[in-house]
Amino acid sequence: MSTGVDGPLLFARFAYPPNALGYCGPADSDAVLQHAAAGVSDGHLRLLAAGFAGAWPYLQLIAGANGLVDPLDPAVVEAYWIGNRLLDRVGSFAFGRSLEDRFEARIGRSFPRLVEAVPAGALPHHSFHVFGVYPWVGLLRSGSSDQALTVLDRCRIRWGQVQSVGSGSAVVISRPLVWDGHRLELGTPRPENVLTGVAGGMLTPDIAVGEWYALHWDWLCERLSPQRLSSLRHYSGRQLDLVNGLAFPAPATVLS
Repeated sequence: MSTGVDGPLLFARFAYPPNALGYCGPADSDAVLQHAAAGVSDGHLRLLAAGFAGAWPYLQLIAGANGLVDPLDPAVVEAYWIGNRLLDRVGSFAFGRSLEDRFEARIGRSFPRLVEAVPAGALPHHSFHVFGVYPWVGLLRSGSSDQALTVLDRCRIRWGQVQSVGSGSAVVISRPLVWDGHRLELGTPRPENVLTGVAGGMLTPDIAVGEWYALHWDWLCERLSPQRLSSLRHYSGRQLDLVNGLAFPAPATVLS
């Protein structure tokens, strides 16, 4: 499987937005942006990528299940952030053991609720980490809706079509997450402003009006071909349906 992109650079484009907010990854978020903006894929960027404790074990898991040595193989990185058929080759046993190694000691008695999602269809996709590992869906069900819904919507990888491009920002049309009191769903398309660059540079160059892009937190990250757009919708939708159907979604502890 060839994606036509560099794996470490693709990782940096998606990993930088939460890293810049201090939510995950190494302390030097500026270095992540500088590599992405300059298109420099080197050993330093690989070291930075390995410092993302939330994402890196998923990359290792996907690579190993597919007989790939490099966790930053472009297809592996795409599988985690966007979605592709590599995810479907990760066995339930291997995924369950990975979650056990990472989270059982930290979650304690709530761990069985997390691992129950694996035979139900959980995949090592970023959307599962957002919907099924973090506690925000559980908080929604308990009535704490405003902050939880905002974090879920911004932390997932969403998709939007560019309507206009300004200096350092763009207007895109995207579908926000909405909560009806019982389920998370995609709402009516609406415009939103996203960042395309700061003084340190842009994550993706040559932004084109009318094209679809992946969005993470407040940033436009990566152009989506029709196939990649379809994959992102498909795998995100599968994990959203999964978590909506679980009796006890997410542990009670925020996990990094």
